[in-house]
Amino acid sequence: MTLQAVFFGAIGTLAETSELQRRAYNMAFAAADLDWVWDRESYARMLREPGGKTRIRTYAEQAGDRVDAAAVHAAKQMYFAMLLAREGVDLRPGVGDLINAVQARGLLLALVTGTDAAQVDGLLAALPISRDDFDWVGDRTRAARGKPAPDLYYAAMDDLGLLPHHVLVIEDTPESAQAAVDAGLATIGFAGEAARGRAFPAGVEIVDRLDRDHLNRSSRASVIAAE
Repeated sequence: MTLQAVFFGAIGTLAETSELQRRAYNMAFAAADLDWVWDRESYARMLREPGGKTRIRTYAEQAGDRVDAAAVHAAKQMYFAMLLAREGVDLRPGVGDLINAVQARGLLLALVTGTDAAQVDGLLAALPISRDDFDWVGDRTRAARGKPAPDLYYAAMDDLGLLPHHVLVIEDTPESAQAAVDAGLATIGFAGEAARGRAFPAGVEIVDRLDRDHLNRSSRASVIAAE
């Protein structure tokens, strides 16, 4: 069987948002009268634990503070949307070309993210692409367990009628890439700024930009895997 779908595994595979996200967290902390400040280095470490509310809870426990993690995270999402609208964001290198190639070949395109639907919509509104470009768009409600569990990938494949050897995945962190690998999917590691230089799971191809040749190589690999 040949390649039938490309799955972008996170909003960070489409656009570099880590710095805007970090600033939005700090704005939310200030609004909640918390004396927390996440610098770039500490935020990069925190991103190894997927889930914004989980990070807030973990940090609060370590700091000995009692906070409403859900409320702080909701404020962070509001500030992130504000920063996106005010400052904008660009597609990462090669993303637009790859999406065009996927569509030209009639392949399925999915965004298998575990973030909030509102944040997905906010990012897409700031980019020259939309939900209409995707055949499947995920969010945290699509699976009982978020990444690094593979459940979101299983949900996307089930809804789209795909088998693992039909799919090429693009992920921006080692933890999320592990979810794709555990689902049996060929995976490209397209590290964002916060994950650059970190080790991705074995077998993951590491790139610093995307191009349509990934489709050719993955098609050949899919044929071999299906034999």
